[in-house]
Amino acid sequence: MAAALHHVCTAPIARAALRVRATAISSPPVRLPKSDPRVLLGLSEQDLRQLAVDLGQQSYRGKQIHDLIYKTKSKEIQQFKHLPQAFRDALVRAGWNVGRSPVYRSVTAADGTIKILLKLEDNRLIETVGIPAEDDKGSVRLTACVSSQVGCPLRCSFCATGKGGFSRNLKPHEIVEQVLAIEELFKHRVSNVVFMGMGEPMLNLKSVLAAHRCLNKEVGIGQRMMTISTVGVPNTIKMLASHKLQSTLAVSLHAPNQEMRETIVPSAKSYPLGALMHDCKDYFLQTGRRVTFEYTLLAGINDKAEHALELAELLHSCGGGYHVNLIPYNPIEGSEFRRPYKKVVLAFVEALESRKITVSVRQTRGLDANAACGQLRNEFQKTPLLDLAPIVSMDETKLLPV
Repeated sequence: MAAALHHVCTAPIARAALRVRATAISSPPVRLPKSDPRVLLGLSEQDLRQLAVDLGQQSYRGKQIHDLIYKTKSKEIQQFKHLPQAFRDALVRAGWNVGRSPVYRSVTAADGTIKILLKLEDNRLIETVGIPAEDDKGSVRLTACVSSQVGCPLRCSFCATGKGGFSRNLKPHEIVEQVLAIEELFKHRVSNVVFMGMGEPMLNLKSVLAAHRCLNKEVGIGQRMMTISTVGVPNTIKMLASHKLQSTLAVSLHAPNQEMRETIVPSAKSYPLGALMHDCKDYFLQTGRRVTFEYTLLAGINDKAEHALELAELLHSCGGGYHVNLIPYNPIEGSEFRRPYKKVVLAFVEALESRKITVSVRQTRGLDANAACGQLRNEFQKTPLLDLAPIVSMDETKLLPV
């Protein structure tokens, strides 16, 4: 997974007792045979207009479907009340479905951060996080942290998602639906999207780019309000640069040298730090977009002032256009790593700034919830859920004092 997100979308487990009112979710939508899925979510307005015409309807009916999916957020074709019943029946007979998944579990932190599990059609579970923040003027910014894979194959040493194993890539609509689910839950428009949840986005780049297009064009989220994260996969940064997106590229670095990085990020062995930094430099030159480097501070491992100076030298050797985002580690169950003291974090910041490196420290969110990447999913699923497993909503989850 994009390990850099360890704390934006994530925070540690604090064992909290939950007071839950569980309610059954309504009957599921019409399902297609798994061999021939036709999903409306992810299609453009033009695609939907053409679909309406193909089924003998006027073009404007496709515009109605577009609004029902992306604005009203209807989850089933039979909820398309503005459409004639005959048209709805024709869509179902043709094998179409909306492509929305039910919420299987949710957990809410005291700071308003909410993590949800979505149950996919094949009974896999994926995590999505909604992170609200209020600016000085009282305006609310809502960030959706979305997953790109079911689990993650890269197994970064401090990441809970990797410990849960890898199942498959997500389809474009399974990424888009996470944003719609967060908007429904918060009853507020998502303003920012970060591809920093479960999985490595660059290993599913085709679906990530399709979801990015849909979120931009159909949902209406600006490209500059989206961030794609990667721990580094050979050749993919070049591929992403060719698309000339205005979105931010965030690279999970976590170490100032190759030897240390290999101990933290196993995949670094196949993508040496020098090659990664060269590709980041080319990305900046091709797109004009500053690269953000995510750096998780692990107590006694990579958090010393000399590590900060080494990191600064590494960045200077590759030109400009860089920003470092420091993430003080929050322990996960079964991990040997520890969070550094605040004075250590501040010393690291001071060392970087003394070398004229722009740096920020990520605010930790959801400390009192089960909000570390992969942890909520790992609690409920390490293998696919049984087909007959009950789906339970915990949308009114309240956290008792720890």
